[in-house]
Amino acid sequence: MSTEVPALTRREQILREAARLFAERGFHGVGVDEIGAAVGISGPGLYRHFPGKDAMLAELLVGISERLLAAGRHRAADASGEALLDALIEGHIDFALDDRPLIILHDRELDRLRDEDRKLVRQLQRQYVEQWVAVVREVYPGLGDAEARTAVHAVFGLLNSTPHLSPRASLPGRDATALLLHRLARGAFAAAAAGATAAGGS
Repeated sequence: MSTEVPALTRREQILREAARLFAERGFHGVGVDEIGAAVGISGPGLYRHFPGKDAMLAELLVGISERLLAAGRHRAADASGEALLDALIEGHIDFALDDRPLIILHDRELDRLRDEDRKLVRQLQRQYVEQWVAVVREVYPGLGDAEARTAVHAVFGLLNSTPHLSPRASLPGRDATALLLHRLARGAFAAAAAGATAAGGS
């Protein structure tokens, strides 16, 4: 069976380079011509694929929210309980380590989206959070709904902070970083559950 990674389409190449450039220099610091040059086509040639930079940004931010939600649903079809929680954590770690420009873009540029696109991103994100909340409560039944939701947001904050680490603060090697992040995420959920149990017994 072939393990070759499919070549990116021209549209995917444009989005990848746009994400990188927007993350490096900010949305308004990048021109259409520069994005075109990064993929080897003229700036005006981009308009065959996207009507403008706003459309690229919307597709990037809506697209990653759709992708995370779809991946979570796919994992839920094959696992449950502890195995599903671990799979969700691993999937989000892959996102945090491999799609760093998109995390930076979300933090900096979400408010630049049109209202309808921003609302769609928020709607998809809420569904993704609730996906996690249900699994966390299954694994840690002592956690209430609000506590589980707070813990999920805290873990997202932890994992999504990785693009902001300086190279000197990073572990050598992706695998070591992924393993540490996984331990930290599970530790955060276990600590939340232990705190809820202690509070309930006091």
